[in-house]
Amino acid sequence: MADKADIAGEYIEQELERALENRRTQPQPANDDPYCEECGFEIPAKRREALPGCATCVDCQQTIELKKRTTGQ
Repeated sequence: MADKADIAGEYIEQELERALENRRTQPQPANDDPYCEECGFEIPAKRREALPGCATCVDCQQTIELKKRTTGQ
């Protein structure tokens, strides 16, 4: 029998997968620049393949999302 933490973890994983799939299927802005618009470092090819049109590397995107959560924007 799964405990609440296991159930919550599975739910979070399913929601993340659903959100990523939605992102992959939605039209994305054309951004062929392989470099992060925040830090200037190259965005890994796997990230660009998984999220076409992404403009930031993982580290910068995490920073942006953290700022949004902490400021409520």
